Amino acid sequence: MRESTHVAVSSDGVFRKFDSLLKEGNLHPKPLETRPEKRPRLPMFLSVFLFLFPVLFGCAMGERRTLVSGHERPTMVLPETHESRFQEPYIIDGVPYYCLPSEEGFVEEGIASWYGGKFHGRNTANGELYDMHKKTAAHKTLPLGIHVKVVNLSNGKEVVVRINDRGPFVKGRIIDLSFAAAKDIGLIDPGTTKVRIVALSRKVGTIKMGGTSKPLVEARNFRKGKYTIQVGAFEAEENAMRLAERLRVLFDHVTITTCVPGNGTIFYRVRVSLSEDLNEINQVVEKLEYLGFSQTFIVAL
Repeated sequence: MRESTHVAVSSDGVFRKFDSLLKEGNLHPKPLETRPEKRPRLPMFLSVFLFLFPVLFGCAMGERRTLVSGHERPTMVLPETHESRFQEPYIIDGVPYYCLPSEEGFVEEGIASWYGGKFHGRNTANGELYDMHKKTAAHKTLPLGIHVKVVNLSNGKEVVVRINDRGPFVKGRIIDLSFAAAKDIGLIDPGTTKVRIVALSRKVGTIKMGGTSKPLVEARNFRKGKYTIQVGAFEAEENAMRLAERLRVLFDHVTITTCVPGNGTIFYRVRVSLSEDLNEINQVVEKLEYLGFSQTFIVAL
């Protein structure tokens, strides 16, 4: 697995606000762990209505997903967009892929970076060797193997890449592009730029609706998986252990893992919490940032 960049965290800066709140009694054991709330049972007639509503009215509502059964994987009718009724697919290895609206898919804006020769030939998170001349990318949470469109917001250039690695492990950066992908959108010289990421969904067939044929695409939930939060990365193991001990006041799940980036320096990464819901674990990140942990970010396991 590639570890492109790690920022060594100052232990004094990380601990200061945390220790202050702990001393004042404003922190209580395990307050940040997220637990599912019990939902009240709905009357039978209301449950049936809520089940049938999207099936009966999904097409008329446009942005609601219309699920289709009878396929190996969950499938949905491609939603129409506000800009145009039909969109042109991206052809990848002979297979059409479509962008999904943000309500149905995954759209993210932030800073992109790229990595090249230093990592060429090394293992990526999915086990294949990194090839800087292929259009691939690293992302912290998206499922490995999916394709995404990356748009350079400074010049409008775009590229389609396959996610095969994890990273970038730097707060504020959302994707690390291969050399080939970065070259396509003019990212090589500036090194970083603001981009928009849109997840693509594979076409699996067509369906007749209202006298027209509409594409059927895979219905994926990009916000479900297995996630944890990286709170800090330290060159000194004792600082990582010191932070982990403090965090055990708040979390049942606290781990220290090691990694060795390209420069050979050993980093000790402190990670907390486990969740299968991206929205849920984002709330924990917000609470950690309030406590002074400004370099936290979510990582898929």
